[in-house]
Amino acid sequence: MRSRTTSAAFGGRRPPRSRLGEMIALFARGTTLRPCLPVAAVVGCVLSAINEGARIATGHAGWPTWVQVGLNFLVPFLVSSYGYLTAQTVSSWSEARSAPP
Repeated sequence: MRSRTTSAAFGGRRPPRSRLGEMIALFARGTTLRPCLPVAAVVGCVLSAINEGARIATGHAGWPTWVQVGLNFLVPFLVSSYGYLTAQTVSSWSEARSAPP
């Protein structure tokens, strides 16, 4: 069961980034690019080396292999973006709760 935070806890305001739509808007504006691209680059390289490295090294990489390589970079970027936006929400909520009335 999830507890819902009332708007009274935030002085009558809605908690920042409390809705999925707001998180999507921030993502679309590129808010997560700077912190999440390095994570996706490192994780994507490691996953590609582990999963498709042998196929690429032997020259048997067709278009499905390159689609998989692309997904090896895309999925970590999306996951780290979600984590970044969620952490920002939790941080904002805790700051609002600890602020004096």
